[in-house]
Amino acid sequence: MAVSKEITRLEHSSVKLTLTVGKDDVRSQYDELLRDYRKNLQLPGFRKGKVPQEVLVRKFGEALKGEALGTIIEKSVTEVFQDESLSREDRPLPYSQPQIQDEPPKLDFDTDLTFSVVYDVLPKVTVGKWKGLEAEAPEAVVSDEDISRELETIRDRNAIVLDRDDGVAAAKDDVVTVNYSEIGPDGAVLPNSERQDFVFTLGTGYNIYKFDDEITGMKKGETRDIDKTYPADFEDTTLAGQTKKIRVTLTALKERKLPDLDDDLAQDVDEKFKTLDDLKNNIKERLGRTLDRRLRDIKINNLLEKIVADTPLEIPESMVRIELDSRWRNLARRFGTTVEEITKIMGGTGKTAEQIQDEWRPDAVKALHSRLIVETLMEELKLEASDEEVEKQVETLAQEENAPLDEVKKYYEQETMKEYLKEDIKERKLFDILLKENTIKPGKKENYLDLMAQNG
Repeated sequence: MAVSKEITRLEHSSVKLTLTVGKDDVRSQYDELLRDYRKNLQLPGFRKGKVPQEVLVRKFGEALKGEALGTIIEKSVTEVFQDESLSREDRPLPYSQPQIQDEPPKLDFDTDLTFSVVYDVLPKVTVGKWKGLEAEAPEAVVSDEDISRELETIRDRNAIVLDRDDGVAAAKDDVVTVNYSEIGPDGAVLPNSERQDFVFTLGTGYNIYKFDDEITGMKKGETRDIDKTYPADFEDTTLAGQTKKIRVTLTALKERKLPDLDDDLAQDVDEKFKTLDDLKNNIKERLGRTLDRRLRDIKINNLLEKIVADTPLEIPESMVRIELDSRWRNLARRFGTTVEEITKIMGGTGKTAEQIQDEWRPDAVKALHSRLIVETLMEELKLEASDEEVEKQVETLAQEENAPLDEVKKYYEQETMKEYLKEDIKERKLFDILLKENTIKPGKKENYLDLMAQNG
């Protein structure tokens, strides 16, 4: 089918593709459809395949024209997109479905068929100034306090839990098991408010009603009714500004016994550690690597912000939409649930999924803008990742994760994971170039914990 095309650039990285199909091809496609129907259609009074064409047209004429029009449009658009001469910048994004512009055309056998489809394309990126820039990054080191805090976390993970004697009052840091329910004005338990055998550490606030202080001092087997008023700005909107009566029964009370900070603890953590100093040195090295990565990310992000500011770019709406959808799915995965369930959960905050995604939109656009610049620079600089570099990176990952090399190799032998690793290597090469070609000034001094807690 002979198709002529005309491409018009629109705003927001979209194009209008206008196609013209000759009237002879239109008639040919329509006649082909009629032949197919005549071959397979059976109407009362006619044998299968013997329905006269004029009867078929009279009975189903408009429907047949509509179907033929849809087939012609689909075939002609597909033909253009399959043409290898069509440039990359004129091809639709994988998630951008071409849409008929304005009113659908009419099928007329006396004239050529002309119609237009609109779709999003990959934005054309002309990277602005990316060399000779100056950015700032904070300074930080791993302190003895950071190492001590990590040691306390290790002690906590290796703690043992022992039953407390009967008659002992619950105190902060004890592990308590409680049954609780909400009580109505008539003294009856409210439906769906009961919870049995709920376990948490006293003082952490890891319970819906935040009744840590109120049950401190309770003894095993004791039941207590609590009247608790929640401030108007309480984090749980279902409790904010309300007073609740909660009945709590303490069914079990345990204490956590932390191990001594000595060589035995180090050996329990990993047999490769012979002494506590060995463990401390390992922690310092590990935190140091984490800090170096964080500082590098900050430097790169600050440089990219400057490049973004000098690189105007229109991000197509379909690209933003797919990025927001991806973030929503990732949120569901982090909560270990489905997209449908996370939508219900977030609905409890008083905001719809659309409102939350609207709040995310500026950050999503910024991330896409930055990503397109990175991909463009990698392509312009012809950065590649060899098989040897991939193999070396796999060995590094196995060492850092303290994982068997064979297992890590097997994981990255998957084609998608290998390509991901190659992209990561190319990206790191680009970032090395950016750090070499630009100046990073030392900024304010920050401690490790604050720096790691920052977003971005």
